[in-house]
Amino acid sequence: MANVTLNVTDNKGQAAGSVEAPAEVFGFSAEEVQAHVPLIHQVVVAQLAAARQGTHATKTRGMVSGGGKKPWKQKGTGRARQGSIRAPQWYHGGVVFGPQPRDYSQRTPKKMKAAALRYVLSDRVNNGRVAIVDFGITEPSTKAAIAALSPITSDKFTTVVLSRDEVNEWLSVRNIPTVHPIFADQLNTYDVVTAQYVVFSKAGYEAFLEAKAKQAVKEA
Repeated sequence: MANVTLNVTDNKGQAAGSVEAPAEVFGFSAEEVQAHVPLIHQVVVAQLAAARQGTHATKTRGMVSGGGKKPWKQKGTGRARQGSIRAPQWYHGGVVFGPQPRDYSQRTPKKMKAAALRYVLSDRVNNGRVAIVDFGITEPSTKAAIAALSPITSDKFTTVVLSRDEVNEWLSVRNIPTVHPIFADQLNTYDVVTAQYVVFSKAGYEAFLEAKAKQAVKEA
């Protein structure tokens, strides 16, 4: 793997230089990414599962009010035997095998999540869909944010990665329908997979690499 060069643009979408991106985060080849699609899929499924509330519930025959009395005697009526009017085959009866509250979350090791994020970021880089923008926004302006992003993303769905201090940039991009803003320390596999472009602000890019460096130190 070799370091990757990412283009930097200004707030008008014009080229403003480039930066070297670490190969261990952005430099995996298309073949390596393809080989790890099952890993990416597993991490995305686990993330979506963890987002489910799991509060769905139906009433079984034991939970439905009524039905304590046998509707008619066991024998002699010519009808099928019945023990309760709240049995599943009755109108207003209980539900058989209906959903009950449960926890859908799956255990996903941190290293798996980190690896999946590296592979999907490398995939976007390989397709020329990662860029760094120097927004230079001093006060909230959606118009200014659109002017900075449109030349790069062509109004395709984009995940914009910002640092925690970039309040004006956040307020500027949050109302754009094709943009999903996220802080650098929250960037995850799902938000990269679902976006056609990933755009870092300069501060967001630095914050992302700083977070990755701290994580690497912890794991060492």
